Amino acid sequence: MADAKRKKRFFEVDIPVINKSTFLLGYDVEELAGRQFTYDLTRVLRGKNALVSLKVKVKEGKAEANAIGLELVPSYIRRMVRKGTNYVEDSFSTEAKDSVVRIKPFLVTRRKVSREVRKALRNKAKEELAAYVKTKTAEAIVEELLHGSLQKTLSIKLKKVYPLSVCEIKTFKAEKFK
Repeated sequence: MADAKRKKRFFEVDIPVINKSTFLLGYDVEELAGRQFTYDLTRVLRGKNALVSLKVKVKEGKAEANAIGLELVPSYIRRMVRKGTNYVEDSFSTEAKDSVVRIKPFLVTRRKVSREVRKALRNKAKEELAAYVKTKTAEAIVEELLHGSLQKTLSIKLKKVYPLSVCEIKTFKAEKFK
């Protein structure tokens, strides 16, 4: 028996994006560095079912989790689409200030619309999001998604093409960091 048995313990990890903390299991705090986990935001966002992806960084013996992605739960998305409406989805990668990110916008129209209008909405959303993301870091974008400010500004810009009942970002994920 060369190695003595080590016991796993819970270590507190701060999540500054939502001003909360959680506990992760590990042998020591340094082992938690680089670990990724998801946190359910259903209670934090008052009924908007979302999962935030976090990556742990350790500084001076304290663990802190930074947001690297946000995803809406499929059951929440199904509730948003009603009869007599159309939905528009897209998926594209673009460059942010500190990383390459994948964005999947999700738009629901108020009534049934033609394919031309759906295409125009998809293209305008992609153009606006790509231009906006270039100036921000991934963590700042996730914070704006949590507050709903990015969705609000996007909805106002897309209203000129066709008014929407729902304008959300279904998935936002930082793929590669620079």
